[in-house]
Amino acid sequence: MRLLNATSFEDMIALYLKAELTGRFGGEIEALLEREKARRLVIENPDLTSEADNTLRRRILAGYRAYVFEDLPEHVQWHRALLTRDDVAKVRYIDYSYWNELSNHTRLPSVAAEVVRSGREVFGVSNEGFLQAAQALREGAHFPELILVAESPDSALTVLEGHKRLTAYLLAPECLPDELAIIVGFAPECARI
Repeated sequence: MRLLNATSFEDMIALYLKAELTGRFGGEIEALLEREKARRLVIENPDLTSEADNTLRRRILAGYRAYVFEDLPEHVQWHRALLTRDDVAKVRYIDYSYWNELSNHTRLPSVAAEVVRSGREVFGVSNEGFLQAAQALREGAHFPELILVAESPDSALTVLEGHKRLTAYLLAPECLPDELAIIVGFAPECARI
């Protein structure tokens, strides 16, 4: 991993929302934007210098995914970074029943990619989303950065947001760039995520 520059919690939240706006939580985010009388622009083109916009994005995220941040310490140091292909293959899923089962209890998306290729579905959930995302990569799609966490720059990386995109990269490894842009947060407590 090559660290590029420090960034902020607000940058991470903006990316988190932007990545999920077009995914399975898009409807919930749209409803929260409507309730807040806010435009998509606050997510699609975030102004990180606006405290009002930052507060709004925090409220929106808390409105549908607050539980994601329950184990995330407040003092995480966020950075933009680049991962090599080898680094990407070593990123782990969060410790969650679906991702554990999909990866044969290894938490490795490379193993999950093999499970998806085999056609085995977990908990009755279709693998079609992974296959479609991999095909989109093959057709030239560009995904938002993954959001990862780790205890330190030298410890194992865990995906906080971007599980499907990470799996798609490993289903279509020929589409993985030599260096993949990410946001990563470091704190000792992140080791347990």
